[in-house]
Amino acid sequence: MNDQLSMFDPCDSTVTHLALDGADVAYQPSFFSPDDADRLFTSVEASTNWRREMIRMYGREVPVPRLTAWVGDPGKSYTYSNIALQPEPWSEPLLEMRALVEREAGVTFNSVLLNLYRTGADGVAWHSDDEPELGQAPVIASVSLGATRRFQLRRRDDHAVRHELDLRHGSLLMMRGDTQHVWEHQVPKTAKPTAPRINLTFRTIQ
Repeated sequence: MNDQLSMFDPCDSTVTHLALDGADVAYQPSFFSPDDADRLFTSVEASTNWRREMIRMYGREVPVPRLTAWVGDPGKSYTYSNIALQPEPWSEPLLEMRALVEREAGVTFNSVLLNLYRTGADGVAWHSDDEPELGQAPVIASVSLGATRRFQLRRRDDHAVRHELDLRHGSLLMMRGDTQHVWEHQVPKTAKPTAPRINLTFRTIQ
């Protein structure tokens, strides 16, 4: 094991595969140990150039209800919801995390989308990560740091078919195969007092 990976404490490797028709989703609740998750939250929050993007809804510009950042290899731009993102350079904590997530996924990632949910008033609405630059069957590796938030999925062809789970501090959610074409997901807002949460979705831009 190289020095970068050996910095991390051993963690629980228990993986739960969700029983979702047409999806390949696996959840590892303790991918990072509590101490490593605490350290990463602090360093990622401090070292990231967070942005408040604007999005057009119902004919007017409104702020996205969370802070975001796009980090990646040179030239790996990304566009979603008509927001065009140019990559920021990788920070040391993001490189550490990428190495571990790549080893778990068996995939090389060249970019990561970061979302900072400051309070329960921040969230992300129903969507799929199915933009053309992600490829036909993208692998999305989602790391959660900070407050536990509810993650919901629903079938795109039948919104009554749903599944939900709580994404814990230090967890890893892996979505593969046709998941993005068959299912949508969201992190709903909540009125409950909620501490900040950082979500990092590692991706491969084609």
